[in-house]
Amino acid sequence: MSARALLTRGNLAFALLMVVLFVIPTVASTFFINFVMTQTMILGMAAATIVFLAKYGGMTSLAQLLLFGVAGFMFGNAALEVGARGLNLGWGPWAAITFAIAVTTAVAFVLGAVAARTTGIYFLMLTLVYAVIGNFVFAQIVDISGPSGITSVPRPAFVGSPLSLYYVGVVLSAIVYLGFRVVGRTAFGLALQGVRDDPVRMASLGFNVPLHRTLAFTLAGFVAGLSGLLNVWWNGQIDPASISIGPTLILLIIAVIGGVSYFEGAWLGAFVYVLIFTYLRDLPLVDQIGITEARFNTVIGIIVLLIMVLSPEGAAGIAERIRRRLGGRTRTASSTSTSGPRSTDPDEKESEVHDDEPNRATEGAGAVPGSGSGALGGGLRGL
Repeated sequence: MSARALLTRGNLAFALLMVVLFVIPTVASTFFINFVMTQTMILGMAAATIVFLAKYGGMTSLAQLLLFGVAGFMFGNAALEVGARGLNLGWGPWAAITFAIAVTTAVAFVLGAVAARTTGIYFLMLTLVYAVIGNFVFAQIVDISGPSGITSVPRPAFVGSPLSLYYVGVVLSAIVYLGFRVVGRTAFGLALQGVRDDPVRMASLGFNVPLHRTLAFTLAGFVAGLSGLLNVWWNGQIDPASISIGPTLILLIIAVIGGVSYFEGAWLGAFVYVLIFTYLRDLPLVDQIGITEARFNTVIGIIVLLIMVLSPEGAAGIAERIRRRLGGRTRTASSTSTSGPRSTDPDEKESEVHDDEPNRATEGAGAVPGSGSGALGGGLRGL
C-alpha cells in the first residue's frame, strides 16, 4: 500500500486523536485522567466487543461483561499470594495474565459454541442467561470469588502508576479498534458479514455458519478479557455485584449511546457515560431542577431515549452526518466556483478516484446488520 493511499482523512483523524490522547495528561488533571479517561478506555474496549458482534455478526450479546469479570476474577485468584479470599495461587504477573486471558477465551469459546446455534431475540436471551448464571456462580462459589469479592489485587509493574495504566489503555484501545476494522476486511470477516446477512445462503455455499459465529464470539471474549484485566488493575478489586444485570445493561447502554454501527462509538459512548457519571453532581444549578446524583440512572435513561429518537445510530452517527453534510457543502461550493469544464488532467482524475475509494470501502464494511448490503456480494467475490 502506497503512502498516498494511507493519507486518508480517516487515518489522519485517527493519528491526530492518538496524539491528543498521548498529550492530554500534560494539560489535564490527574483526577480527569484516572477517573474519566482511563475508565473510558476500559469501558470503550468492552463496549467495542458488543459493536463487533452486532456490526459484523448480527449478534447482540449481553454476556460481554461476564467475560470481562471472568478475566478479573481469574487474575485476582492467580496473582494474590496470601489472604482468605480466592485461591491465592501467588503466580507472577505474566503467568497470571496468561491464565486469566486463557480461561476467559476458553469460556467465551464454550459459550459461543452454544449461542451460535441461535439468532435474534433467542441469542440475546441466551446471553442474558449467561450473565445471570455467571453472576450466581461467582456469588455462590466463594472459593474463587471470596465472600464479598477479591480485594487488594496487585498491579503488574508496567501499570504501577495511574498514568502508565492510562497509556496502556490507550495503546490497547488503538490496537482493538484497528484490529476489529482489519478483521472486518479479512476473508473471515467478510464471510461473517455474509453469515449475518444470509446464513442459509452461506451454509449452502459451504460455509460453517456456527463455527464463524463461535470464533467471532471467542474473539470478542478475548478482547473483553483484556478490558477486564485493565479494570481489575484500575479498581484493585472485583466482586460479583460488578457483573450483575445492572452493569451488564450499562455496557449495552454505552454501546447504544455511542452507536452500535461504529467502533469509535464504543469509546465515545463510554466517554459520555463516564463524564456524566463523574461530573453530574458538580453541574451548577442542576440540583435546582430536581436532578441529583441519586437520579443519575434517570438522566442516562433520558439521554438514551433522546439518542434513539433523534439518531438511532448514536452519537457517532450524529457526528458522521455532520461530517457528510459539511463535506457536501464543501464539494458544492467547490463545484460552483469552478466555471470552466472539468479538468482533463490525468493526475486530477486519479486524485478523485483515490479520494472516493475509502468512502466506498467504509460503506461496505459499515453496513447496518441485517441490511443485506454490498458487503455480502463483495465478500463472496473476494473469497
